Amino acid sequence: MKQLVTLVSALVLCSCTSEMPVPEIPPHPTTSELLAMMDTGDTTSTEIVTELLRRSSESANLNAYITVDSEAVLARAAELDEMRRQGHVLGPLHGLPLVVKDNIHVAGLPNTAGTPGLSEFTPEIDSPVIAALRNAGAIILGKTNMHELAFGITSDNAEFGSVANPFDTRTFAGGSSGGTASAVAAGLAAAGLGTDTGGSVRIPAALTGVVGFRPSTSRYPISGVTPISHTRDTVGLIARSVADVLLLDAAIAAPEISQASVVPDRIRLGVPRAYFFANLDRQSATVIEAALMQLEDAGVALVEADPEGIEPLMSQSAFPIALYEVARDLPAYLNEFDIGLSLSDLAAAVASPDVQGIFSTLAGEGQINEESYAAALTAREDLRVVMREYFEAHNLDAMIFPTTLLPARPVEGSLQTVELNGAEVPTFPTYIHNTDPASIAALPAISLPVGLTADGLPVGIEIDGPENTDGQLLAIAAVLEQIFGYSARPPHSE
Repeated sequence: MKQLVTLVSALVLCSCTSEMPVPEIPPHPTTSELLAMMDTGDTTSTEIVTELLRRSSESANLNAYITVDSEAVLARAAELDEMRRQGHVLGPLHGLPLVVKDNIHVAGLPNTAGTPGLSEFTPEIDSPVIAALRNAGAIILGKTNMHELAFGITSDNAEFGSVANPFDTRTFAGGSSGGTASAVAAGLAAAGLGTDTGGSVRIPAALTGVVGFRPSTSRYPISGVTPISHTRDTVGLIARSVADVLLLDAAIAAPEISQASVVPDRIRLGVPRAYFFANLDRQSATVIEAALMQLEDAGVALVEADPEGIEPLMSQSAFPIALYEVARDLPAYLNEFDIGLSLSDLAAAVASPDVQGIFSTLAGEGQINEESYAAALTAREDLRVVMREYFEAHNLDAMIFPTTLLPARPVEGSLQTVELNGAEVPTFPTYIHNTDPASIAALPAISLPVGLTADGLPVGIEIDGPENTDGQLLAIAAVLEQIFGYSARPPHSE
């Protein structure tokens, strides 16, 4: 396992903590809390960065990071602190440190995408989403670990190590954005970015007890991101609260969102049990049903209804689209950024066995031809119609269901299969079962933490809205979050 992480030195920590009181940074801070503390002068960006770097160093066993340039981060924090003292605030995120999945370009930091072949690639310019966040005043604290090339849901990375779940470090954090989720869940950062092709923001958010937002596919720019599928890929947000997601979303998308008219008894949510609740883990089911009862008690209308025929449309579209597009999008990316590798070069260097298998499929009989791809796109459009008609027919604002069919499982032995209700089931398709439809249909989706299993592992509940209703979905999620009244805290928290 290779380590590129460079965390803050003991010398820097001593110089920052011995001459002044240690700021009372919350053990699991939200972005709102940190921004408020800086606004009132209770702390500085430098103090926040120093504390988060200290925590990251002490929690190195989580393997949340691939790269952290502590000197550059501290220098930028000092610059922003001085700007604030002079009355110049860049924007609403001034001085806020964020973490970024290592497949999203950050100028001056390696963009490994979790794979050996890209370990020497350092972008010269920020991706548009990073540029937007920096323009709002954010600092990039570090690049986070991930499932290799984003081709998996465990973040068990053979090159950079498996990302551990803060609730039980024997279990995986989910993926492919596992490093960002683990860092936020453990209090090493208040929020961060991931990417989501089939559930890669929502799955790790659910498994680590934080909030994960996948916007409608066209909401955020996707350039400057190591791709899988231009049809399905999007940058997503991971945070501790919906309010924090709203802050970051506003910086990237500049939306106009009004929550004034969103009250519990005006919300109608579909409960699609036939597809999304089938074979649900028994412990997870207990938590999910309790959460649904909370919503009913608060006046939310729950409509027991299912979209028709989504299972065959999913099987006809999901993997054919991804396999066809990655075989074209990834070579185009390598060429655009003059990385000096062919797709076969990149594939030859892949370290993780499951990802090796995907590239073997691409090179062999699993190749998708033009005819199959066209049929997959037709199925995708049919799925979008089905979802649109589902929301309209039942007058629904969104639908609600378990984010994943089961909680996190042990890293050891989960590469191919995991246990679900007493049976061994395939790992990857089981975990993306509920998240993939929104990815295919381009719907906005958000996962909220709603409780823990009897074994102490987080359970997430997902809300999907009609396409391009991101603002409404976030407003509904904020109301539901208040009703649930739940915030997950890993054991042995400060």
